[in-house]
Amino acid sequence: MRFRLGALTAFMVALPATAAFAGSGEVSVARGMQVSIIGGCNDCHTAGYNESGGKIDPAAALKGIPVGWNGPWGTTYAANIRLVAKDKTEDEFVQYAKTFTARPPMPFYNVHAMDESDIRSLYQYIKSLGDPGDPMPAALPPGTPPTTPYVVMAPPQMPK
Repeated sequence: MRFRLGALTAFMVALPATAAFAGSGEVSVARGMQVSIIGGCNDCHTAGYNESGGKIDPAAALKGIPVGWNGPWGTTYAANIRLVAKDKTEDEFVQYAKTFTARPPMPFYNVHAMDESDIRSLYQYIKSLGDPGDPMPAALPPGTPPTTPYVVMAPPQMPK
């Protein structure tokens, strides 16, 4: 019981800190970085993020990763979000974020649900990172073998 109460207390203390960012209306680079972390953007779009235990290398942040995600849809790659934002105004980026679609495993519908101030902050953070870098490999259709490392995302075959 003591552990559960302690865990609940820790959660309740942390909750206001998260709520202070998400949907607060504030638009800033610092909040954009926080949105990129809470939104899981770095999980797939920042090389070394997972391996470092969540440390963000600004030189690699949101530049994409050339590791493919292979499944029934073919093979997809986490895009270089810096290039997505590069030639867009803040308003254009908001419109893009609210309407784009993507192949699996990208949960584009989660981005659609973001508060506009979260998207504007994310844009400002992305633009603050500097050089956009290079594009990631293009998506491959089903049946085309990838030439890069890739993760297979297909359910196992069930025995009959």
